[in-house]
This record gives sequence, C-alpha cells and structure tokens, in this order.
Amino acid sequence: MQVRDNILKDHRGDLSISRGPVDIPFLMITLLLLGIGVVMVLSASYASAYYDLSNETGGNATYYFARQLVFAVLGVAIMLLASRFPMSFYKKFSFWVLGVAIVLLVAVLVVGTKSNGARRWILIAGQSIQPSEIAKIGVILAFSTLICRYKNLMGTFKHGVAPFAAILAVIVVLLFLEPHLSASIIIITVGAVMMFIGGARLFWFVGGLIGVGGLFVVAVTVLKYSSERISAWLDPFADTGDTGYQIVQSLYAIGSGGLFGLGLGQSRQKYLYLPEEHNDFIFAVISEELGFIGAALILALFALLIVRGYWIAMHSRDRYGFLVCTGITSLLALQVILNVAVCTNLVPCTGISLPFFSYGGSALLMQLGEMGIILSVSRDIPTKKAVKKRKPERVKAR
Repeated sequence: MQVRDNILKDHRGDLSISRGPVDIPFLMITLLLLGIGVVMVLSASYASAYYDLSNETGGNATYYFARQLVFAVLGVAIMLLASRFPMSFYKKFSFWVLGVAIVLLVAVLVVGTKSNGARRWILIAGQSIQPSEIAKIGVILAFSTLICRYKNLMGTFKHGVAPFAAILAVIVVLLFLEPHLSASIIIITVGAVMMFIGGARLFWFVGGLIGVGGLFVVAVTVLKYSSERISAWLDPFADTGDTGYQIVQSLYAIGSGGLFGLGLGQSRQKYLYLPEEHNDFIFAVISEELGFIGAALILALFALLIVRGYWIAMHSRDRYGFLVCTGITSLLALQVILNVAVCTNLVPCTGISLPFFSYGGSALLMQLGEMGIILSVSRDIPTKKAVKKRKPERVKAR
C-alpha cells in the first residue's frame, strides 16, 4: 500500500520522490541556437563597437561579444538551475513574479533610463533591466495558476475573463506610459493564447479584439513615433534619410546576401549603415552574411525548438506544466516571427529582439531561464524506463 500511495502522490505533482533527466533534444537545440547567436553578435557588433563615438566601448571591437558571452554562460547556469525546481515551486511564487514585474514597471516610469524618447530600462546593481521581460513570464505563470484554480469556471466572465483582463489592463497601461507598444502586443497576444487554451469562451475574444484595435488606433493617433512607423512601413523608400532609413538598410542587407551570403564577418551594412545591427536587426546581418540558406537553417532550428516545446507541453504530467510550457513556447514563437517580420518589413518596425541572438544581458538571462522552466516540465514526463521499474512494485504491493 505504501508503494501505491507513493505512486499516486507522485502522479499528483509531488516531485520529491524522483525526477527524470531533462529533454536532451530541446536542450541541444537551445544551446546550438545560443552558440550561433553569440558568434553572430561578434560578427554584427565589432564595427560599431570599434567606431563607437560615445566611448561606451572604449574602441574595443569585442566589447559587445565579451559581455554577451558572459551573459550566455551565466544564462546556461540559470537555465540548468531553473530545470531543477519542480513546477510546484513556480506555481507557489507565480503571483510574486507578477507583482515584482508590476512594481518595476511603475519604478521605471520614475527612475528609469530614457533612450530614444522612451523609459524602458531601470538600473539595478549597475545592470540595466527591462521590466517588460519579467512581465512576460509573470503573466504566463500567473495566468497558468488562475486557469488551474478556475478550471471548471473558465467559461464564465467572472472567472474566465475578468481577472485576466484586469492583469493585462494594468500591465498594458504601464507599458503604454513608457511607451512600449511592441511589448504590449506580445503580452496581450500571449495572454489571449493562455486564456484560449484555458477554456475561455470564444465570444469574449471578439470584445478583446475590438479593445486591442481601439488601443492600436489610440497609439497611432497619440504617439507620434507610432504613426511615423506606420508611414515608413507602408512606403519606406519615401523617406530613406529619416523614418524609412532603418528598414531600407535592413532590406539592403537581406537582399545583398543572396542565396549563400557574403560570408561570415563580411557584412557591409553593419559598418554604421544599419542601426541596431547587433540588436533588433541582427537577422538582417545574418541574412547578409549567411544568405537565404543560412537564415533558413536558423529559422528551421527555431521551428524545431518550438515544435519540441509544444511536444513537451502535450506530454507534461499536469495541467499547470502544460499551461506554462505552452505559454513560454508561444512567447518564443511570437518573438521570432515578429522580429523576422520587422526585418523584412512585413509588419511596422517595433523594438522586438530575436531570442538568443539579439544583444542584451537581462533579456538573454530571462529567455534562458524560461527555457529552464520548460526543461523542468520535461523532467516530469514519465519515461519507458521509469514505467518498467514501477510495474513490479505495483505487483508486489498487491
């Protein structure tokens, strides 16, 4: 009977008995993308780092690469550490993460660092942190907890819509004040995905779409930079010296790469022509240096990672693990799709980074931490070996 009780207890989520290994395919693809990303940061950034007129880099061509490498190593350690904690741990502290994100979003409006007319970063212990990155995972964890709590009531407005809409409203308003429209779009979309898979009625999404549409109209009307980006998206070559400059240089880079690319390190647009070449527009440099073939292979790796993430979600042991894993994987997919769409002018230019590739320490640490949570879910998936070991124990218990 003791063995039977342990089996049932383990099935309900008590992971103190035994946990399996992490999902090796997911881990290997993540590390491969991270390795390629660090190399591409070196290739894309060394010109701007060397010619930096602000003296931030001190003329050190490897400045951004060295920092990204340090954060990558630290991020891998965080990912492996995150994979050790059971999902019950994340469920317990889910609202704490969301609360910290909201506090930081408020703080960034007061003491945040201003850049390009927006306050999106805050200095903590000498490190620049973007609270919107914490808000993304905070929404996923908190929404997963609420969905598990109201699993039989998600079809009602009181439980299936109101608490989720309230959380999104607070975060989106704070992001709107920064302003940070791209983060708002991502968080709203991920939140909608979580509500949909949680069981919210499709009827409520119609009202949500109307609300998002209204927010978009207000943003374009009130925020000057948003309307300028819409105009530049519709016709970037109408003003190649100002509003359309960045996207035009991105298109030049992608087009000049051709089928096989100019070769690693041989990009021309990164020589102070393409802004944010090692950050939001690093995919343009990838396309220029590695060509269509190289860019397609990288996107194929992302596709494999996303598919594997959903596979882990579908095989997760409990509902909470399924929800969190689906939310994080959807977040990853959305960011990759939007970043590539921006670089190719399929959507208006927004500040969306390419996961594992774009330069940025805090964002990279958060992304790898999120991959660690998915690996934590994968450790609870029963293996054939574990099932075989349990069979004689059940017979013996009888």
